[in-house]
Amino acid sequence: MDATPYVTIVLPCYNEQDHVIAEVERICEAMDHSGYTYELVAVDDFSTDQTLAKLREAEPRFPNMRVRAFHRNGGSGTVRRIGTQEARGEIVVWTDADMTYPNERIPELIQILEKDSAIDQVVGARTSEEGSHKFLRVPAKWFIRKVAERLAGQKIPDLNSGLRAFRKSVAKPYLRLLPPGFSCVTTITLSFLSNQHDVYYLPIGYSKRAGTSKFSFVSDAYRYILQVLRMVMYFNPLKVLMPPALWLVGIGLVKGVVDIFRYGFYLTSNTIVIFLSGLLIGSLALLADLIVRSRSE
Repeated sequence: MDATPYVTIVLPCYNEQDHVIAEVERICEAMDHSGYTYELVAVDDFSTDQTLAKLREAEPRFPNMRVRAFHRNGGSGTVRRIGTQEARGEIVVWTDADMTYPNERIPELIQILEKDSAIDQVVGARTSEEGSHKFLRVPAKWFIRKVAERLAGQKIPDLNSGLRAFRKSVAKPYLRLLPPGFSCVTTITLSFLSNQHDVYYLPIGYSKRAGTSKFSFVSDAYRYILQVLRMVMYFNPLKVLMPPALWLVGIGLVKGVVDIFRYGFYLTSNTIVIFLSGLLIGSLALLADLIVRSRSE
């Protein structure tokens, strides 16, 4: 742990007492055989069970593991943000401690980044859905992903995978944008894509989680959609605001022509409201785009 590691693995832990050590063993075994120098930062997010005690007890067995304990629950996004900010490694890996992701494949993600300097992030793209509320999650995730693809302008095989590796130097400017909850993974994906950083998607399996899911379908799905719109607004507001503005202006013009023929050069109030609403939204889109470009410069 004295030498600067090449890789930092950030592992959020919240009420994972029954399997967290098995996950740590799996990660450390894979990394020990990979040849990469690494540190595993296991962050206990103020668990209400014995997760922290088990991590402290096991810490001497894993010389590359560092246990960090929060004094209040901050959410997985907060854990990942602080863990990344404090990371000593050049490559940062995010994963979960619930046995869902094939963490033995973490060295594969790192190897892709090492071999191709043009790639800035590698995402483990899940080939199946094994989470709770599966019959609701699958269509909801598909819809959110399609919205994100439309706004980001490119295909996204997995928008919110929790297993990913990226270059810390590239991610550093976007860490302040990370929300405290699950949508932090969506945020880091869209941050990279919106700024023309290459993202590689590695197909992975996905297992049924161990323990109880912390995912709330209604609230977390709402936050995912809101975060997609927020991120695109932050980097490219024209894609969000200009389409409805042009539609309103177009509808207003067509309706104005109809009003002229129907009422003899008289425009109804709703025609004027529709047309002016389009102009106002369009003006707001241009102003927002100017602010974004000024901020970038």
